[in-house]
Amino acid sequence: MAGRRDTEREVLGSIAELATGGLRPVELFHELHRLLAGPLGFDGGCWHGNDPVTGFPTSTVSDGLDPALFEQAVHLELLSGDTTTFTAIRTAGHRAQSVGRATEGRPERSVRYRELLRPSGYGDELRINFDLGGGRWASAAFMRERARGRFDRPELRLAERVAAPIGAALRGVHLAALRRAPGTRPLDAPAVVVLDRHGRLLHTDAAARELIGRMAEPTAHTGGVPSGFLTVARQAAWADGPAEVRVRTPDGQWLTLHAAPLEGPGGGVAVVAAPASPAQRLPLAILAHGLSPRERQVALHAVRGASTKAIAALLHLSVPTVQQHVTAILDKTGVRNRRELVALLMTDHLPTLGLPPE
Repeated sequence: MAGRRDTEREVLGSIAELATGGLRPVELFHELHRLLAGPLGFDGGCWHGNDPVTGFPTSTVSDGLDPALFEQAVHLELLSGDTTTFTAIRTAGHRAQSVGRATEGRPERSVRYRELLRPSGYGDELRINFDLGGGRWASAAFMRERARGRFDRPELRLAERVAAPIGAALRGVHLAALRRAPGTRPLDAPAVVVLDRHGRLLHTDAAARELIGRMAEPTAHTGGVPSGFLTVARQAAWADGPAEVRVRTPDGQWLTLHAAPLEGPGGGVAVVAAPASPAQRLPLAILAHGLSPRERQVALHAVRGASTKAIAALLHLSVPTVQQHVTAILDKTGVRNRRELVALLMTDHLPTLGLPPE
């Protein structure tokens, strides 16, 4: 066991170093994948950036997986009701879960195992949610070849231990993006994509073609669009109604993807990408700054213009307690007053304000 503990300490130390390296999400995912492959013992895997508010997967970095199976994986994630979907793992109160543990050693009870893992030669899968401070920053799935057996208890323990520090590193990446001006011209008008009911690209306009190129994921899947477009389109097709998700471009701009099924003989799904509104960015900014649940409530009321006395009445707190929360919020966000707080939380990029203390 000493060897296991030493490995755990080394992995956690390496994660802490990566968190201070100024990496962008894709770079961080690649580094984390290399770091964890040995200690967790997986043969292939994928990382998903999420909408931090909903946990909806919006981007993908994969290694060792067949891109042609991505659309099936999305279908199983959204529609299967399996006990190892990322949502089911959260609902069960776990940070990490394996097919072997979830099925009590009977993986054939899992639809993911029967329809995706076993046909691909895998005997087990380990999935982790990187949630922290109310934000669902990312998720990952790691597959192990059947001949190597199932993920064991120490490996599951390590997966659970790394979830929070990786969540903190990803939250830091989001915070840095909020303070960094975009490297390319931001999308300033809606872009339209039409997909068929299986997620394959049918039509785009000029703005969408440029956006798809900017958000390209060459190893993710074969559908011709970034995975956020595919997942929101599949959600809309399954629900036979509109679906919406926030996505972040590689240079840090937040967009909203609106998807809706199309009528007519050809069917299909239209996805409209548009700049996220200040109201849509607000919860992202609040989560990125690591505010406590009560501080998030106070910050929301402060941004809406409520006075300290009014916030105290709304939240059933004393005025001094609200003042203490406001002081903590200003300290964590690195601003001097409520006016700067409103500007910080409601603006896409505000590099003129100082970063919060390290």
